[in-house]
Amino acid sequence: MNKQIIAKEILKWYDNNRRILPWRKQLTNKQKEYFTLVSEIMLQQTQVKTVIPFFNNFIKKIPNLLALANTRDKKLMKCWEGLGYYSRARNLKKTAKIIIKDFNGRLPDSIELLKTLPGIGDYTSTAIMAIVFNKQFIPIDGNVERILKRVFYLKSEKEINKDNLHKKKSLFGKSNRPSDYAQAIMEIGALICKPKDPLCHKCPVNKICTAYKKNDFETKSKNKFNKVKYFEAEIYENNNKYLLIKNNKFNFLKNLLIFPMKEIDQNKFKSSFNKSINIKISNMDMRITINKIKKNKYFNNSFLIGKDDLKNHILPSFTKKIFNSIMRY
Repeated sequence: MNKQIIAKEILKWYDNNRRILPWRKQLTNKQKEYFTLVSEIMLQQTQVKTVIPFFNNFIKKIPNLLALANTRDKKLMKCWEGLGYYSRARNLKKTAKIIIKDFNGRLPDSIELLKTLPGIGDYTSTAIMAIVFNKQFIPIDGNVERILKRVFYLKSEKEINKDNLHKKKSLFGKSNRPSDYAQAIMEIGALICKPKDPLCHKCPVNKICTAYKKNDFETKSKNKFNKVKYFEAEIYENNNKYLLIKNNKFNFLKNLLIFPMKEIDQNKFKSSFNKSINIKISNMDMRITINKIKKNKYFNNSFLIGKDDLKNHILPSFTKKIFNSIMRY
């Protein structure tokens, strides 16, 4: 199967099976730039089905790039609340300001310039170049990576490194519809070449897939080791209200409300008789012991918040999980 036939088969499949997504509807060029920028940033580390309602609400509240550049941080964080990885939202606003100031309100159609914008790296820049500007780029997300691993039967660490995957994507060749083509390949990974129980009989590239021929669909992931860290959350209660502080101490959840907490060593964590919970943030597994403290204490940038006040504050899911835990304590 030559590259032209591969492209033809993939686009044929896409035309018949593409999902209806809010950022794929008929848009002006300016809207397409904004919708793609917002959706691609949201889709970093978050699944499509999770992103859709957040995207719709975000666009309703902050409908264009100028509105984003001028929106207040409190409103921005409220629109982002529940998506996690809040640095993405802050970077999105920084990017909007730069585009308004330096690029006359339009996304630059240069991969090098795109990479200078906050929060935009290799994948997001190539996705924008393909989807928005209809350029010959194939972004490699987790879905495309999985297709390449199965088609070429890549199993070793050496075979699945970034450079080799970028070489292997030449399999797809070029298309006269670059925007649709890039999205089609990612769509096949999401809907057909799934991590478990792939629908190989429906796949437009199954004829060239080594994993399909061998009936072996296990794919090796790059070794990623989450750091395990131990913390003690200090719970100060006053008339059913709990003390939260603005986080300026830790690199995660910057400037968001958290319970006062400190990092502790593993031995202290294990020797504690307090209730504990596990929370995963980015590449860190957090083990948190809940220490209820009876005496009151004052912190700068602190707030007393009760259960009924939760909806009036922008709280990361991290804080809500601890809140729910102490409610059941």
